[in-house]
Amino acid sequence: MRFASIGSGSEGNGTLLAYGDTLILLDCGFSAKETVRRLREKNVEPEQLTAILVTHEHADHIKGVSVLSSRYNIPVYLTWGTFCCKPLQQRPLIESLVTIITPHDMFTIGGIDVQPVPVPHDAREPTQFVFSTAQWRVGVLTDVGSITSHIISVYQDCDALLLECNHDFELLMNGPYPQSLKRRVAGDFGHLNNQQAALLLKAVYSERLQHLVVTHVSQKNNALDRVKSALVGAVNCCPDWIRIADQDRGIEWQVLTRNERILEEVSL
Repeated sequence: MRFASIGSGSEGNGTLLAYGDTLILLDCGFSAKETVRRLREKNVEPEQLTAILVTHEHADHIKGVSVLSSRYNIPVYLTWGTFCCKPLQQRPLIESLVTIITPHDMFTIGGIDVQPVPVPHDAREPTQFVFSTAQWRVGVLTDVGSITSHIISVYQDCDALLLECNHDFELLMNGPYPQSLKRRVAGDFGHLNNQQAALLLKAVYSERLQHLVVTHVSQKNNALDRVKSALVGAVNCCPDWIRIADQDRGIEWQVLTRNERILEEVSL
């Protein structure tokens, strides 16, 4: 199993997950044209996509979904709440390509089992996902305002975790956003700050974890040194082990292998 990001942040998001002949695009937050360009940077043609899976209806996650799906005849999986959102009603999906999922029921796309996870976020029916095969588990967790016991339970024993570290609370409070937006971002239905992400990581961390990728980092309200400091402090790992999926290029393909993981421990 392998994964890559075509870009992560408030200007657009997209994650690729591949196993055998199955290739899933999780979210399509760029225009269709820009998505195709970014896919090709990862040596992927849109015709290769098995499906597009959507977490929620915010523009940085669905901007190119309708056009990309219709242009290349790609099936789309999403919750009913997301399907009924205003943007997708204004630019409708082709209904024959739509599969409605429920936030608690596992389903399968090709050779990958997909476990939806309902999350607290300011959207109609937002979900995040854990992807699994007989050998591997990859968890993706972004756009989450607070951590629930259910989230902690589902994200145990991952081989790879793509985890939101959206903002540093201090930088957000002292930053340029208006007070209303600060309250939204920092609220229980907003985005994870570095310390919340660190607590989640500590709660789900195991020696099985090969890859930790930080996602959805605010360019205005966070700093990478603060991100890494929080996560290193949570699980006593080497800072260089932590990878960052950025807005412009995401992250290159990462491959899961049973013998790959060597995690240097930081001496206390």
